[in-house]
Amino acid sequence: MAAAASARVLKKRAAQSQRSSRTRAPSDMAPLPPAGYGPRAAPGVRIMGTAAPPKPFFAQRPMHARFATRPPGVPVRRVAAFQALRPVTLGIATSAVLLGCGTPGVRGVAGTAPAPNVLWTPPVANQPSTARAAPPELPPDLAGRIAQLKLADVIDIALRNNTATSAAWADARAAAATYGAAKGQYYPTIAVNGTAQAIKRIASGGVGAAKQQSYGPSVNVSWLLLDFGGRAGSIGATREALLAADWTHNSTLQTVVLTVEQAYFLYVGTKGLLDAQQTTLKEAETNLDAAQQRHRVGLATIADVLQARTALSQARLALESTQGELQTTRGALALSMGLPANLPYDIEVVPDTALPPGLVEGVDSLIARAMRERPDLAAQRAQVEQARARISVARSQALPSLSVGGTASQTYFVQHPGTPTPPAGNSYNATLTLAIPLFSGWSQIYNVKAASAAAEAAAQRAQGFEQQVVYQVFNAYYGLRTSTQQVRTSRDLLASATESEQVALGRYKAGAGSLLDLLTAQSTERAHSECKPTRPERPNR
Repeated sequence: MAAAASARVLKKRAAQSQRSSRTRAPSDMAPLPPAGYGPRAAPGVRIMGTAAPPKPFFAQRPMHARFATRPPGVPVRRVAAFQALRPVTLGIATSAVLLGCGTPGVRGVAGTAPAPNVLWTPPVANQPSTARAAPPELPPDLAGRIAQLKLADVIDIALRNNTATSAAWADARAAAATYGAAKGQYYPTIAVNGTAQAIKRIASGGVGAAKQQSYGPSVNVSWLLLDFGGRAGSIGATREALLAADWTHNSTLQTVVLTVEQAYFLYVGTKGLLDAQQTTLKEAETNLDAAQQRHRVGLATIADVLQARTALSQARLALESTQGELQTTRGALALSMGLPANLPYDIEVVPDTALPPGLVEGVDSLIARAMRERPDLAAQRAQVEQARARISVARSQALPSLSVGGTASQTYFVQHPGTPTPPAGNSYNATLTLAIPLFSGWSQIYNVKAASAAAEAAAQRAQGFEQQVVYQVFNAYYGLRTSTQQVRTSRDLLASATESEQVALGRYKAGAGSLLDLLTAQSTERAHSECKPTRPERPNR
């Protein structure tokens, strides 16, 4: 009875489920439960509304998962430990990959900026200090005459403090040391060595174990006797390099002297220009006063006053520009002396109206003298000889070489109880080696060609430099002649322009002349006074 009642209840529920499934979409229907789940029927009773499970084609057997969490035979505790370490291992691997793909840091900051439009932030230690730097101290020998330096003082300071002269001198000393090291190829090479040796033999094959220790000094001697010009060429190349460095040092000294002289005369000329413009400013103020007085009495129009005021503003503007240029030339002179540009100093300007003596020698004789005495040209010629010496070195690589060597050694053995010790012994040997290069992939031939081409290039550069020397002397010769003649002519023009300016000013004050005539005369006088140099400037090399 109970089984029949249970069957009726299940049949009623199945009918309700079928009615509700008709109104539901096929995708919303829940899948059938697998075999072994759901309502359990009594033995021999089929549940209404449920499909019978299909018979499998293959027999079902228990199988392990594809990725088993615990292999057979592994304790559960060990598996749990492995599972706990998986996130840590994954995190470490991810961090290593990210760090390897990123930009390396520099002293605690990023190696590069984060974006192309963002500034890179430097480390704190490399950021410049915000504190104001202390003013440079004056050299002791300049403290007494720092405000009245002469040209000789300026040249002496430049030769002692300029970094170019120090660098050229250091290069010459380095070349001298290299030449001394190269001459060591003529001498034998001697080396003393010390050796210690321990031997331990294991008993095997009927031979007993043995232990032996030895030590001793040895002397090795090697000497190159003949290499067909390779050694001589190498030493000759370093000798010519030393000569080139010495000539370059001399040329650097002359260049420093020329540079400091040009900076000195430029500074003196700027100071003279400043004095002339100050005079021009006073003249413009006088012209404005005269124009205002004439305008008050009705002898001049307001246009004359405005024109005079414009000329005064132009004079002030030119004076301010020259004042800034004076500081620039002053800093350039300090730099040429090897001193900081902000060093407080000044020079003594001595009025010198004497012209340089006329050139006695002709331009051809001066060119020939420059070809003989110019140190920079001598340095170029030494570099040509250095390149030619390297040709001998390249040729010797394809020729035989003869060398001798020898070794003398003394061996001592450590005594062990119960073990026979051999007596100490000496050994000597001597060798005579003849090396004949047979084939190296034609590298010797190409080395000779490369050295020959390099020597030819050096010779062409030296020839081009000789042409530059000829042009420099030619240009300087006629530049000096022209400048000397311009100074003589400018003196006459300045005298006449000054007289004309005074006459025009008197006529304007008297009411007989115009302001335009006065400004024209003053402009002419100012042009000639500002172009008058203290000394003719030496041309560049």
